[in-house]
Amino acid sequence: MGFIDEIKAKAKTNKKTIVLPETEDIRTYEAAEAVLKEGTANLILVGSEEEIAKNKGSFDITGATIVDPATYEKTDAYIAKLVELRQKKGMTEEQARELLLTNYLYYGVMMVKMKDADGMVSGACHSTADTLRPCLQILKTKPGTKLVSAFFVMVVPDCDMGADGTFVFADAGLEQNPDPEKLAAIALSSAESFGLLTEKEPIVALLSHSTKGSAKHADVDKVVEATRIAKENAPEGLLLDGEFQLDAAIVPSVGASKAPGSPVAGKANVLVFPDLDAGNIGYKLVQRLAKAEAYGPLTQGIAAPVNDLSRGCSAKDIEGVVAITAVQAMAEE
Repeated sequence: MGFIDEIKAKAKTNKKTIVLPETEDIRTYEAAEAVLKEGTANLILVGSEEEIAKNKGSFDITGATIVDPATYEKTDAYIAKLVELRQKKGMTEEQARELLLTNYLYYGVMMVKMKDADGMVSGACHSTADTLRPCLQILKTKPGTKLVSAFFVMVVPDCDMGADGTFVFADAGLEQNPDPEKLAAIALSSAESFGLLTEKEPIVALLSHSTKGSAKHADVDKVVEATRIAKENAPEGLLLDGEFQLDAAIVPSVGASKAPGSPVAGKANVLVFPDLDAGNIGYKLVQRLAKAEAYGPLTQGIAAPVNDLSRGCSAKDIEGVVAITAVQAMAEE
């Protein structure tokens, strides 16, 4: 059974309710039909009955709950809560009403905040900033978490590296140029996310263009320092090391040659990139050239599960991320 099949099977054991606010996009309905048919989650679609009937095409969304912000009985409570949360920023009742009635992403996040949904998936036709802004304003960060970051689960076919071809790539979607403290926090959050989603032991490599001092540069120093901080703060027993070139991190023979004695070299399944440029380029290269499945960008560090999508995603990608979000929601309980 592959990674996403295992995730779906787990999601079915304790069905969660996931909001899909992007009801203007046909991919939402194609994914919704598949999710409902397979039974991986209960779904809420945000929009009027008329909008949804017009936009859904021939897809069967029987079983989904349709919530129209203009008529839903809890909208006034959402407005009042949003004013309470944002009044220090000058939010008025009129502004909150306008925002929630016109921006379904904010409405979906309020449903999560008010426990009327367990999580949300968005981003097929909105930027990462549009998806995460309401989360950071309304849900905020998880207690004990220093920052919100984003990762991809990469499933590479016919691959004996990583966890049978499954990896976490981070941060590949959000944090532009993390300093050593942020990079360390990303490494620790990513290890936790890998363990949660795969139920396998995370083996974390912090990546660079240098392996164990083979190059000298300020960029290398950043990764060395991040590794030191991460090791200081890591839970007991976590396998984490750096700095590694990519091949030294995942190819056993290269790891043994370039970093003899490292418990991580050649075995890593969690790859922590030094900046967003490297992470974004890396995941797209693997997705396109190795024909890997790429699920994300998934968020870590938000107080409730809300996940982003690439705007180039397929309906199948949305379906997979809904299942992942449901499993994350199970872990929140």
